[in-house]
Amino acid sequence: MSETIITVEGRFDYHHPAERGTVLISAGFQGPEREPVVSHTTALHRALSQAAEQFRAQSAVTWWSADRLRVWSERPWNKDGKQLPLVHHATVALEVKFADLQALARWAEEIATQDGVTVTGVTWALTEATKHRITAEAQHNAVRDAVDRATAYARSLGLGAVRSVALAEPGMLGDDTRSPSSQAAAPMMRGAAAPAGDTALDLKPEDITVSSRVHARFAAS
Repeated sequence: MSETIITVEGRFDYHHPAERGTVLISAGFQGPEREPVVSHTTALHRALSQAAEQFRAQSAVTWWSADRLRVWSERPWNKDGKQLPLVHHATVALEVKFADLQALARWAEEIATQDGVTVTGVTWALTEATKHRITAEAQHNAVRDAVDRATAYARSLGLGAVRSVALAEPGMLGDDTRSPSSQAAAPMMRGAAAPAGDTALDLKPEDITVSSRVHARFAAS
């Protein structure tokens, strides 16, 4: 008796609360004189770095980093096409990764009101251990979903139990089974805080979605 080949895509999305949050900060000033612009930016950078280091010593922060101070000058133009006096700029970007998300929210709200500070966003993430664990679970459940789908199709055709023939990540079966939305198992980090200039700073941690997609081929008779 000939066999019927059934090809399906198995899917599973795992949602997990964020465990880490990285605050993205831009700090700096501008003005007509270079020295005060640079000194004020340097002092602000030092204060933010000291706060980040204190959080790290308390284990609320896992790591932090800061770019080198950038200083530049420009002569802007007004709407009438007249070149205005020289304006000096100084800025530095910092990233502070928190394990304590409540401390993150308190600090971000506090510094967002300081002169020269812009909280440009927050990126949410999982720990590596959690990411590896739930990625494996998502892959396992995607395979189970593929088996369930194939079994349902086989029953609809009046066929018996399905037998696995091939299993692959999307696009690796060597045919046209790739779908536009297919994704191999991979964590997708989503979520960002609103800029400090908005009416509110949204610091609610986002769920992290880990998606797994597999393509599978079964035979049934």
